[in-house]
Amino acid sequence: MSSPVRVAIAGYGNLGRGVELALRQNPDMQLVAVFTRRNPADVKPLTAGVPVYSLDDAEQHKDSVDVMILCGGSKNDLPEQGPHLAQWFNTIDSFDTHAKIPEYFAAVDAVASRTKNVAIISVGWDPGLFSLNRLAGEVVLPEGNTYTFWGKGLSQGHSDAIRRVDGVKAGVQYTLPIEDAVNRVRSGENPELSTREKHRRECFVVLENAADEARVRDEIVTMPDYFADYDTTVNFISEAELKANHSAMPHGGFVIRSGVSGAGTSQIVEYSLTLGSNPEFTSSVLVAYARAAHRLAQAGDAGAKTVFDVAPGLLSPKSAAQLRKELL
Repeated sequence: MSSPVRVAIAGYGNLGRGVELALRQNPDMQLVAVFTRRNPADVKPLTAGVPVYSLDDAEQHKDSVDVMILCGGSKNDLPEQGPHLAQWFNTIDSFDTHAKIPEYFAAVDAVASRTKNVAIISVGWDPGLFSLNRLAGEVVLPEGNTYTFWGKGLSQGHSDAIRRVDGVKAGVQYTLPIEDAVNRVRSGENPELSTREKHRRECFVVLENAADEARVRDEIVTMPDYFADYDTTVNFISEAELKANHSAMPHGGFVIRSGVSGAGTSQIVEYSLTLGSNPEFTSSVLVAYARAAHRLAQAGDAGAKTVFDVAPGLLSPKSAAQLRKELL
């Protein structure tokens, strides 16, 4: 039996802890280290014996890690950490600012191609699994429209963006699909829908003492790439209420391809997710792609990749022969 894939986690928040739990369900993979920007002594992994190191010292451990899973936020962490850590490691991340994926890909690819590492970016359920379903819908039904709806659910990336606003002590954001739009799509109407017509956003925010409520609200609702294109409601609540009512992290959504085949026959394809924990599910996807990154690196591949570039069979611990027998 081959040695397990040696995996490290960079960033030990909700996503990092989710990766640790997901690795326990994959016996061909092993958590060998956690890297943090905090004081390493203050970080206690759930897995006994796993060392914690400063992220500043990551280079010293490049020979003892097969894949580094980056668990920072897309707004501030990953744009810096992605290219930086691709110098020394094969990496996986969940960068999810859709509008900036091309430039992020280019930045990571420039480093990973030079250092001969594999870096799979924007892995998760959207971008990630939903991206694959959008692709499948388009190629199978080239005449039609693709619709993606998210929620109801708590968005990690948007919640992180809220918490970066000056004066915000804590906060979460829920994405809510607009029911009328969903029903029009499922009926085969093929409507033209603006961003604002498909979703709205609802924020629950705890302010720092003396923070200006009006300024914080305005900064949130006008934030580019996150809230500016949506009808956004900002609710200011107490820390106790946030903890009592908004600690769970459910999410979900669906991709619908509505099109026609042949002589105008209506065809609708839908893929959906209902998630009890957004970070735990996202981290489970990250772990599967970590396996693929290791296999690609072993085969001599290098550079940045997305889910479009990774053969599905590389995600599975099963052999190609097993997959043909059991799943095909």
